[in-house]
Amino acid sequence: MRTKAKVNFVIDALMFLIMCAIAGIGLLMKYVLIPGKNRWVEYGRNVDLFWLGLDRHEWGSIHLYLALILLTLLVIHIILHWQMILSLFGSLIPNTGARSLIALIFIVISISLIGFSLLLSPEVQEIQRGRGRRFGQAAVMLEQHQPVHLASNQFEVTKAQS
Repeated sequence: MRTKAKVNFVIDALMFLIMCAIAGIGLLMKYVLIPGKNRWVEYGRNVDLFWLGLDRHEWGSIHLYLALILLTLLVIHIILHWQMILSLFGSLIPNTGARSLIALIFIVISISLIGFSLLLSPEVQEIQRGRGRRFGQAAVMLEQHQPVHLASNQFEVTKAQS
């Protein structure tokens, strides 16, 4: 087996294993190390969840690092297959001008998809005391009202107006 073929095989195998790890960690974070709002529903209280001594945010960091390693391996994979890519792309789109335009659009979209999050600023909102975090317009807001005393020491329950 040629050296280039061995390197390709190792890179492809590593890429596959890293993709599996990224998917597995994503499922771990989604269904096992659930976010705080879901922990209240699942456990009835605010608890911290760990697996192998790491919490959800630490697994998220590992998820990111694996994604960056995967991108690096993908770039190496593309470099090793560059002549084949050029040949296939040339036979698929014979017109040089169209090929250049499509390549430019592909590169711009790729860079935009990777780098857009570095250009964003988060929306910052103060958490109002006693109101919890707001998750969009569907948030449940509880308002405090003075109870209305009825006969025989019962209280009236009313639905808050939204």
